[in-house]
Amino acid sequence: MQLKKLGLIINPWAGVGGPAGLKGSDGAETVQQALAAGIEPQSHKRAAIALAALEPFREQLELLCFAGNMGEDTAKALNFSTRVVGRAESDPSTPADTERAATVIRDAGADLIVFVGGDGTARNMVNALGDEFPVLGIPAGVKMHSACFAISPKAGGEVLRRLMVGQLVDLHEREVRDIDEKSFREGRVSTHHYGELLVPEEGHFLQAVKNAGREVEELAVADIAADVVEELDADTLYVVGPGSTTLAILEELGLEGTLLGVDLLRDGELVAADVGAPDIEQAIAAHGGPVKIILTAIGGQGHLIGRGNQQFSPAVLRAVGRDNLIVVATKTKVTELGGRPLLVDSGDPELDEQWSGFIRVITGYRDAILYPLSNGDL
Repeated sequence: MQLKKLGLIINPWAGVGGPAGLKGSDGAETVQQALAAGIEPQSHKRAAIALAALEPFREQLELLCFAGNMGEDTAKALNFSTRVVGRAESDPSTPADTERAATVIRDAGADLIVFVGGDGTARNMVNALGDEFPVLGIPAGVKMHSACFAISPKAGGEVLRRLMVGQLVDLHEREVRDIDEKSFREGRVSTHHYGELLVPEEGHFLQAVKNAGREVEELAVADIAADVVEELDADTLYVVGPGSTTLAILEELGLEGTLLGVDLLRDGELVAADVGAPDIEQAIAAHGGPVKIILTAIGGQGHLIGRGNQQFSPAVLRAVGRDNLIVVATKTKVTELGGRPLLVDSGDPELDEQWSGFIRVITGYRDAILYPLSNGDL
C-alpha cells in the first residue's frame, strides 16, 4: 500500500471526560459536564501530532474528510490538500455522523481511513466498514481497550509515514472492544467484543488489547501494598491512580478507595475521592508541600500514563515531576509485556520524551526492578 488519498475522521469530543474524572465521554451530558469543568478537547491536537509525520508529503497526498471539526479544520490548519466530501447532520456530531463519514470517505476513493477517537469511535468504524477496509486508530479516548489503535499519536504517524514511502506494512484484523461506561462509573468493568477492523501493523506501533479482569495474584499485590505503605510520609500528598494494585494500597490503610478513579491521600487519610485533573491541580497548589503519584500499568497494553487515567494531565505531571512517580506492578504483569516497554502518552510529546527511560517499578515487598518507560519511539 502507498498512500495517495487519506481519509481523516475526528471525533471532536473523544476523551474530554477523562481529565474531568468522568471515566468516558459518551453522551452530550457528559461532554457538557467536562467542558463546564474547564477541560479542553484534545482530539485535534492529537490528530495534528500524527499527521505531522506526513508534512514532507503534502504535495503527494490528499486528505478526504467531513466539514468543520470532524476533520476539515485540522487538515487545512496543517496546510494539507483537503477535499470535503460531506458534513455532519447535527451539531455536535453524533456516532451516526461518524459512521456515515466512514462510508462516504471510503466511497470517495480513500486508500486508508485514519480515525481519531476512542473505543466508541472504533465501534463506529466496525459498524460502517467491517473488517474489509483498512483503518488506523489514533488514540484520543479515555479507555481504549481495542487493539486497532497506535500506542500514541506519534507512533500512528510513523505507521502512516512508512505507508507513504511504500514500505511493506502488514494488514491484520485487530479486535475492537468497548466498555459499558455506566458500569464503569459505578466501579465495574464490563467489556464487550464488537468485531474486528483491518489495521496496518508495523513493529510495536500498535497497542495490545487490554487484559480484562482484576489481578488475581493476591499475595503479590498485598506485598506491594505493604511495601508502599511502610514508606508513606505524613507530610506528602499522594495522588493514587486507578487499578486494583493501587487500590490495595488504600485497603492496606483501611480506606475505601476508588478502583477506577483517582484519589488523594495524606497522613494516612483519604482527603478526596474520584477527582479530576482540575481538582488535583488545586490540591497540589493548596498543599504546598511534597507530592507523589502512585501508578500502575494497564495489563497487556503496558500503558502507564494516557489510558484510563487522563486525570494525570501534563500540567499535573509537570507539577509533580518524574522523580516523584511511584510505579507498582506485579512481576506477572511485567512479564506479560514480553519485553515491551511501559508507555507514556500524556498528550504532550515533549513531556513524553523527557519522561522516557528506565524507571523503578515496585514488584513486591522490598523488591523492585528497573524497567524501560517509552513514548513509543523505536
